[in-house]
Amino acid sequence: MTKTLTTALLAGLLLTGVVHADVFVSLDANGSYVLSNVHRPGRHYERVIRESAVAQTSLDQQPQMIAAQPYAEWVLAAASANQLPAALLYAVIQHESNYDAGATSPKGAGGLMQLMPETAREMGVTNVYDPKANIQGGAKYLKRLMTLFDNDITLAVAAYNAGPQAVLSRGGVIPPFAETQRYVPSVLRQYRRLQGMAADAPL
Repeated sequence: MTKTLTTALLAGLLLTGVVHADVFVSLDANGSYVLSNVHRPGRHYERVIRESAVAQTSLDQQPQMIAAQPYAEWVLAAASANQLPAALLYAVIQHESNYDAGATSPKGAGGLMQLMPETAREMGVTNVYDPKANIQGGAKYLKRLMTLFDNDITLAVAAYNAGPQAVLSRGGVIPPFAETQRYVPSVLRQYRRLQGMAADAPL
């Protein structure tokens, strides 16, 4: 890549606003230039923008942001046990119950992560209104969905709301239900915020 091209790309990016992440440029199979803030396998990258101090500060504060949330001890333990980001559990909890351990939905889901009775039984939860047990069960179920959808957070979140069959039967896309169409971007927006990521950062 020529120095002139790299400089031009850098200038263009800076004109669009403040950059808060490392940006790399590579050539794809068609010979087109691709900008990314993550490495893709099999490509050679050249860094054109280095992560700003502002972004690094945000990332440094992320653990403190998580630790300050309600039920932090149980959420962190469940996240660790199921190899999930704590921020994802918190994003689901906020949108499912708004941290109300006694919440019950019209469909019969209960507790912080709004477990349906059948799901609770499958996850070994006997009392969905026990915050610790609910978080453990919800995290276990979310991990199952992440595994089912090959760690695609978007599809796992969609399946958490609409059910895995609703996603699978449509070939692996977000179901066209109004509630799910609102739910998924809302959860992912909160997840990115807690992770210290940009609103449009790739997952």
